[in-house]
Amino acid sequence: MTDHPTFTHTETGTAESRWRERPEWEQVAPVQLATTAARRLVVVAAHPDDETLGAGGLTAQAARAGLDVVVVLVTDGEASHPESPTSAREALARRRVEESRAALARLAPSGTLVRLGVPDGAVVDHATEVVDHLVDLIGERGEATLVVAPWRDDGHADHDATGRAAGVACRRTDALLWEYPIWLWHWCEPADAPWAQLRTLAVPADVQDVKREAVRLHRTQVAPLSNRPGDETVLHAHMLTHFDRSYEVFLPLDAPSDDALDDLHESSADPWKVRTSWYEKRKRAVTLASLPGERYSRALEVGGSVGALAAELAGRVDHLVVIDESRAATNAARSSLGSLVAVEVVQGSVPEDWPAGQFDLVVVSEVGYFLSPSRLRRLVVRVESCLTDDGAVVLCHWRHPVRGWPMDGPAVHRHWSEWSDVPRVATHVEDDFRLDVFSRTGAHRAGAS
Repeated sequence: MTDHPTFTHTETGTAESRWRERPEWEQVAPVQLATTAARRLVVVAAHPDDETLGAGGLTAQAARAGLDVVVVLVTDGEASHPESPTSAREALARRRVEESRAALARLAPSGTLVRLGVPDGAVVDHATEVVDHLVDLIGERGEATLVVAPWRDDGHADHDATGRAAGVACRRTDALLWEYPIWLWHWCEPADAPWAQLRTLAVPADVQDVKREAVRLHRTQVAPLSNRPGDETVLHAHMLTHFDRSYEVFLPLDAPSDDALDDLHESSADPWKVRTSWYEKRKRAVTLASLPGERYSRALEVGGSVGALAAELAGRVDHLVVIDESRAATNAARSSLGSLVAVEVVQGSVPEDWPAGQFDLVVVSEVGYFLSPSRLRRLVVRVESCLTDDGAVVLCHWRHPVRGWPMDGPAVHRHWSEWSDVPRVATHVEDDFRLDVFSRTGAHRAGAS
């Protein structure tokens, strides 16, 4: 659902009575916090008050259940009264942040408030920054984290961009994603709502009372700043009735696609300068020198990018399959490797779109940290399930920090070693990169035939 009419907060909007009378509610399935594996709740808000309106009941129940609660304010909400004659944007921002802090203290006394400071009204221009912050916050604890964020089709540009950014962060970290609508209740015709996707979380009466108190603490939004024009109430009584229900509504959606690497390859023919950088050329030489075997019959390169390493691997293998998730990278690799008949370039996500057959060499270079932890674990399983008895796995990654994904190179190598059943037979470590070779064969040792 991506099409919606334009609206303003000054309009009366869809009456709550029209929502409550809909028969579709009888078919909306419930959700319960207790049925998730979450030990931490991260509530993402485009503006201070979104988190209280859309997920205040969930927040209070999570705190009572002993979960760590974090509220992330993407903006400070300084643009809520652009024509105010009494409140400067900076002062209004401070007030709104403190209102959210007070509301959180009421809902989850031990909760933590995090401010990102993105300009109000410009979240879409800072989406990468928002993703990076959320990934840093979630880290490798994604499978124990429930993230709730504004619905990506809520109809407000900041809400939509925040929801998409939170979804990308969940995809990268394995966090569970629930989205909450705010403005949907205001602009949508009830018959047109995405009923099949909606789920309800029951809010007990005592929690409702606490949520009402928390909502009232957002005074700059639920009451006028003054009686002068430009200081009118933003959240009028008609709007607030949508959030005074005995349940809250969430959409447990799949995370959106993550196009960051494809966009990178679209913007540059060689984003990492693998064809011209001496560092990259030398690293490829080290990789080739580390291969235990002199020649391989069927090899796989995971994350081939523009094909620079594949071009050199091709001289050591009878048949090479190169797979990359990025369409732009795949097209570039096909163009540069087209004359090599022994090389097959395919577009696909790993470990999901796995090539058929067995391989006696698998190279995973500079791609492991672009996977979520669970996808990396499944990649290890995939690789070892297709590896021949005398096969080898080569792992090579940058050792410096990687922003925007939960794992860096050292973490990738540490986890691979923990999860792999194939012994490590060689390691090469420099300031900039680490290379590990895993194999059950001793063909590379001195004296081997």
